[in-house]
Amino acid sequence: MSRRASGDVLAFLRASPIFVGLPSRDLEALAVAAREAACRAREYVFHEGDAATWLCLVKNGHVRIVRHSRTGKDVVLELLGPGEVFGGVAVIERRPYPASAQATEPSVVVRIPADVVVDLAARHPSVVREMALLIGRRLRAAHDSVKSLSVESVEARLAASLRRLAEREGVRTKRGIELPFHLTRQSLADMSGTTVETTIRVVSRWLRDGLVEDREGRLIVRDQSALRALSQGDTQ
Repeated sequence: MSRRASGDVLAFLRASPIFVGLPSRDLEALAVAAREAACRAREYVFHEGDAATWLCLVKNGHVRIVRHSRTGKDVVLELLGPGEVFGGVAVIERRPYPASAQATEPSVVVRIPADVVVDLAARHPSVVREMALLIGRRLRAAHDSVKSLSVESVEARLAASLRRLAEREGVRTKRGIELPFHLTRQSLADMSGTTVETTIRVVSRWLRDGLVEDREGRLIVRDQSALRALSQGDTQ
């Protein structure tokens, strides 16, 4: 008996920029091949060096892309939210995953087998093109992050990390721009190249000054202008 595509997964894949413009037949084939995986908080989707057997998309929750340094410290390269793709370049290039992927909260990941993706990319170059554009955007963001590590203050880096998340995923409310997920101080520290102790101290000051608000574990940016100024190194 042939496996039928889930309408929910089909709609999810159709909304992805990676698969924009694909014929309905190919989208349905992707949905049939796809598997949904529920991940616990801190559970790994895959590890750095694993064979690239799946292209993955975050359906809900958040996944961080992390590399392990020789000193044993995790370096967070990206925090990905719903709809974001990861593992695709390794699949297309048929090489091991260059970094690990770890859920930061209970999450659902849609996984598509590598051979299905490679076959699709060979027939539809738009898939590779969209993936290249995606990677280009991430590389620019990573370049900015590396640059800020060398020249910006810790507070500026923390402000820049929070600002990026707010601009990408924040929801506008009467109180300000609210992150629709729980961002731990540890995650913010990892994204900004600093310690959790320093992050707690800086965020506590922001809370006292009214720059941000903590609403049941979800941060709300109350003063976007002030956060932007801090991210640009303006402490006046």
